[in-house]
Amino acid sequence: MSALTISKEDEKRVKGMGFLNNRGTDLFSARVLTVNGKVTAAQHHCMADAAEKFGNGNLLYTTRLSVEIQGIPYDKIEEFQEFIAKEGLVTGGTGAKVRPVVSCKGTTCQYGLLDSYALSEEIYRRFYEGFQDVALPHKFKIAVGGCPNNCVKPNLNDVGIIGQRIPEVNSELCKGCKKCAIEAACPNGVAKVVDGKITIDEMQCRHCGRCVGKCPFHTIANGIYGYKIYIGGRWGKKISRGKSLSKIFASKEEALNVIEKAILFFRDNGLKGERFAETIERIGFENVEKALLQD
Repeated sequence: MSALTISKEDEKRVKGMGFLNNRGTDLFSARVLTVNGKVTAAQHHCMADAAEKFGNGNLLYTTRLSVEIQGIPYDKIEEFQEFIAKEGLVTGGTGAKVRPVVSCKGTTCQYGLLDSYALSEEIYRRFYEGFQDVALPHKFKIAVGGCPNNCVKPNLNDVGIIGQRIPEVNSELCKGCKKCAIEAACPNGVAKVVDGKITIDEMQCRHCGRCVGKCPFHTIANGIYGYKIYIGGRWGKKISRGKSLSKIFASKEEALNVIEKAILFFRDNGLKGERFAETIERIGFENVEKALLQD
């Protein structure tokens, strides 16, 4: 295996552009960004052509829903970027800044409680593209989950958003059925008929919304949609499960404003080299939450 012959400065420069060195060579993997994993057929064709023209013919998909094209020679990097730009594709997603956003398929999933594609794209435009010049102590990852099934693991990101549907219970309409449709619909067993009336343990309810509309007597006819936000998650050598803020946000703009506050709080209070989880642990969750929730 041949050794890397370009300078460390040049290696660092192209890494900042989204090109990662293939160990022991002067070849690089281009990290081509997608918006939450969604690409057009034309973009797929373009990436396939680029892999054959500049790389080793392979496309690899990362856990952050980017596409890596391997085996690109150092002196072909700029030409590669120009080639994929014709379909609106760019490279990047590295460095101590906001990283590209990931999301589940909640927009089309039967369990989705929010338009995860639209929300994650808005977050991508506003905070990945819009905050490119915002230097942070470390990388900052954001994920959007359409429901509490947690498929994309938002609570293992620096900030995670999970769609919610909070059931509105009208106990006066409850008939206390021995075979309760709401009980049967609850996947977590927190809905119970007690003394002839349906009750839901608010502390244990995951707000998945599956009980809404199940009762033939309309005991839970509606549910309030919202956004639950976790902060301080991370995955890797050190694992931290994010903790949810105490408030469930009723509007998208509220949720987006909290994300912005979290990024800027990390910028202003984080120490160089520490993740947001460590900043929260050092300062205290209650203090960070207070800062994020204040007007």
